[in-house]
Amino acid sequence: MDTAALWRLAVLRAFPVQHPLGQAMAAAGFVQADPIRAPARAQDLILRHRVPGYRAGELERRYPRLGLEEGTLYAYGFMPAEVRRWLLPRYDPEAPDGRFVAAGLAAEVLAFVRDRGPTHPAALAERFSDARQVNAWGGMSKATTRTLDRLLHHGLVRVARRDAGIRVYQATPEPQAEFAPAVRLECLVLLVASALAPVAAATLVSAMARMTRAVIGPQARHDAVAALLRAGTLEATVVDGVRYLWPAAADAGGRVHGGVRFLAPFDPLVWDRRRFEQLWGWPYRFEAYTPPARRRLGYYAMPLLWGTDVIGWVNCTQVAGRLDVQAGFVGRKPGADFRRAFDAEVAHMEAFLALTQD
Repeated sequence: MDTAALWRLAVLRAFPVQHPLGQAMAAAGFVQADPIRAPARAQDLILRHRVPGYRAGELERRYPRLGLEEGTLYAYGFMPAEVRRWLLPRYDPEAPDGRFVAAGLAAEVLAFVRDRGPTHPAALAERFSDARQVNAWGGMSKATTRTLDRLLHHGLVRVARRDAGIRVYQATPEPQAEFAPAVRLECLVLLVASALAPVAAATLVSAMARMTRAVIGPQARHDAVAALLRAGTLEATVVDGVRYLWPAAADAGGRVHGGVRFLAPFDPLVWDRRRFEQLWGWPYRFEAYTPPARRRLGYYAMPLLWGTDVIGWVNCTQVAGRLDVQAGFVGRKPGADFRRAFDAEVAHMEAFLALTQD
């Protein structure tokens, strides 16, 4: 396989035939979430290319009826309930036997949620202390919020719905291991490989090492990637010295969409920055957390895909009820055919944001 064939496989895998939202989520297996809305949240920007007529916020509105869950796979996001079953129970490095048991504030918060039913974090803030703890990013979060995150991680609560983007939690029974560790790991490998296919072997192995420690613990000895390669369930190729993997059922046939797409910074097609640079020859960086003076592309620059080539980026902002789109290009700006496709994508984005009449 050469670079052009890898391009084609990556684009076709990233954008299969569109399906209604429930089917699209089942096919994807996982959609990454991010709270920044510029111009919409990442999960919505990802789904708008995969669900016909999708509108911003639709996943949040329909989530309770779709049988979905929120949680962490290789990142935090939305997933079918079956995927959550593969992830639970998770290993607790603080417990001698690796089994998480709610104690202290965690036990109190869990009892409160069990008694109350679906619980907004504000209700916990009223009931418990406003004490704060250092969060994963070095900032401060309410202790109850951190406790909810830990209970969610270990499967003792789930996200029942979101109210204006805020997670509302519901208690769940203590998770039991439904699958052997080797089965869990192989299912997770296939899911990640499918979501990011074709995925660099180094990226997949790194992601699985983190998940293995979190899900099974350091005692895990099963090399799921190697096992699936031996079984022929994963295929592999080497392009310019980089080994890539994808599920054997992946189909490189079909027709590539010839239009323009504005991609979320966490879209599966651009998620692996090393693969991005190898395929398209320039480094894309997500700069929302970069000091403004050091940004090259913009606060929420979205990769600009035209056919199978990512030729630049766009920044989209809403101004007086209209969408303002500023584009940057790598190399020479394309001509009239691109301009028509670009304008069509702007119109698609405006409809997605409900800035125009259908």
